[in-house]
Amino acid sequence: MESNQFDERARSPWSPLADVKTVMVSPSEKRMNGSVTIPGSKSLTNRALIISALANGRSKITGILKSDDSYWCIDSLRKLGIEIEIRDNTVFIEGKGGEWNSSSSLYIGAAGTIARFLPGALALSNNGAWEIEASESMSKRPISPLIDALQELGADISYLNEMGYYPISIKGKELSGGHVSLSGKLSSQFISGILIPSPYAKGSVNLNIKDYIVQHSYVYLTLQLMEKFGAQVVYDNKLEKIVINPSHYMPQELELEADASTACYFLALAALTNGKIRIRNLTYETKQPDIKMVDILKRMGCNVTKGPSFIELEGAAQLKGGFEISMREMSDQTLTLAAIAPFADGPITIKDVEHIRYHESDRISAICYSLTELGIKVEEYRDGLKVYPGNPKPALLHTFDDHRVAMSLALIGSKIEGISLNDPGCVSKTCPHFFDMLENLGLKILRTKG
Repeated sequence: MESNQFDERARSPWSPLADVKTVMVSPSEKRMNGSVTIPGSKSLTNRALIISALANGRSKITGILKSDDSYWCIDSLRKLGIEIEIRDNTVFIEGKGGEWNSSSSLYIGAAGTIARFLPGALALSNNGAWEIEASESMSKRPISPLIDALQELGADISYLNEMGYYPISIKGKELSGGHVSLSGKLSSQFISGILIPSPYAKGSVNLNIKDYIVQHSYVYLTLQLMEKFGAQVVYDNKLEKIVINPSHYMPQELELEADASTACYFLALAALTNGKIRIRNLTYETKQPDIKMVDILKRMGCNVTKGPSFIELEGAAQLKGGFEISMREMSDQTLTLAAIAPFADGPITIKDVEHIRYHESDRISAICYSLTELGIKVEEYRDGLKVYPGNPKPALLHTFDDHRVAMSLALIGSKIEGISLNDPGCVSKTCPHFFDMLENLGLKILRTKG
């Protein structure tokens, strides 16, 4: 793996760790017993922001995640002429029905959601021209399946440098509608990137999924949010064919859920330390797929309490391993499981997650490299990995400019001394105050400024 490098430009003013070079995470002196309030869902925040901007009128969105990704989304929408007022974690958005400022140069950081959702939203306009630039890591992630599909629907989009990658140029030419086929095996966000602008196409959009979708739940989240804003969509349970009929989004008032993916790090922390942690503002009934990580932790010997407004997990003296599991539908938790796996009583094999090689980092290679640096035996496969029980040794670890790598590896510091992380600021993509939250629960956090 290449050395730890990151794109400083991608850090937004909402990052509290911009000047922190390393963080050392050390175990608590007492048994962990606490509760946390989790920030809003990253997935829902940027979906709601862009759909609200497409609506015609004033929407109120409560519970947004204030992170790098949402900062760059709001920054882009403002440059496109959308009035946005922020009050704490609530935003008021004056949507303009798909009309944008006619010319803007936009920077979207490392936000995969914006990179996949914004091109179609701009292409549906009947005039204007825009150039979109992304961070170094985002510019290495392929987007040609999405762009090819949008072009089939009439979009005028071209690449400014390398074919199939950011930066891109978009000219407003309207979307004509029609039939289009798209693969869902690389990213479910490509599908959402077609769905979100489709109500504004001249004719119905008939979307056919030609193989399979790696994470059905996130497509359902998109469809349900579109319906809440008034879109007319027809789809089957397998999401093999989706029809979006011409309509317009209507402004809404809604409250977003807490981020289930972020919640899982704290539930895993309880599991790992034989502690007890309650998530105050999330329930097991959420439609976010990562909540199923709770079932894996229960399988590993933890006790789970599912309340009407909370979920609580109590760890076990010895975590159970010795199983193989598909993480396809909750692939963002692959690294979480891999990080706690060395402390189980048997090896754990994770499969069906080849697509996470194309996220902020090659996540399979990144976690295998990191565990090896810690002295843990690990086997790397094309679509996953196998982690053996072991005793991690102290190490300074790379985060590969990837929030999920950083947050997962930080968990190991709750069990052993001497776990340090380079570039901890990458957590601001999803949970800017992650290390503050760990500290409030009793872990020792030493920040070194660079």
